Amino acid sequence: MTIPLADLPLVRSRHPEAVAEAAARRARRPLLGATGRLLIVAADHPARGALAVGGRPLAMADRYELLERLLTALAQPGVDGVLATADVLEDLLLLGALENRVVMGSMNRGGLAGAAFELDDRFTGMRAQDIERRGFDAGKLLLRIDRSDAGSVATMEAAARAVDAMAERRLPVFVEPFLCRRRPGERPVSDLGAAAVMTSMAIASGLGGTSAYTWLKVPVTDDAQTDPEAMERVLSASTLPAVLLGGDVRGDPDAMYERWRAALRLPGVRGLVVGRSLLYPPDGDVAKAVRTAASLL
Repeated sequence: MTIPLADLPLVRSRHPEAVAEAAARRARRPLLGATGRLLIVAADHPARGALAVGGRPLAMADRYELLERLLTALAQPGVDGVLATADVLEDLLLLGALENRVVMGSMNRGGLAGAAFELDDRFTGMRAQDIERRGFDAGKLLLRIDRSDAGSVATMEAAARAVDAMAERRLPVFVEPFLCRRRPGERPVSDLGAAAVMTSMAIASGLGGTSAYTWLKVPVTDDAQTDPEAMERVLSASTLPAVLLGGDVRGDPDAMYERWRAALRLPGVRGLVVGRSLLYPPDGDVAKAVRTAASLL
């Protein structure tokens, strides 16, 4: 039994057990379907205080609007599932939107956008046991490393233990690694050059006691715009399966789609995990953006 969007606060206040009940009866599916590809819509940005899209600083702040956009995205053919924190996933459970969908729980959201401790990506989201208990299908963690910040090693250690905890449960974990740099008084900047992405992939691939359940979530590099072979070199850095991430909505969407299309032809790439680019496209047409992304697969 599903509920209307407007009734979420009422159900949550009077029947909190409805979340567990909805999770228990949810129809599940394998991580990879018949095509062997994945299209996952990401919506875990708000829990890190990252609400901006393009030039709109609070674009993702309206939870009802976000959920409406997610419902539209999940209804499109070719969409496999969603990545989000527990609060968003539980709303979608109550709305009946996660049947036969891949559900990925976001694990570390402690590095709040713009905070002095932004690179301290502590695990404040779903734990491996939470993902298992709810019957969800995978987890995702963010690993940002600044070689000049001694605190990065603590983030690496926490990420490694999360990889171990997921592997113990035979649950896939998608690791999103970046090498970052931070100047005094400025926000961290991720290095999207091919060499930096390859280095971050090598580091992420070695986390934990086993890599059997580890996937990588990697960006299309800046080099790919001028060097057609850049992503081929990048993907040679690991034998782990990889998905491409989207990022913020900037520049020409058609050029972005073409970069995804080229990278998706490479052997190690199994799909896309994209959020703001699909949920908040420049023309506002969520269904069209999602269908376009699905066509690339």
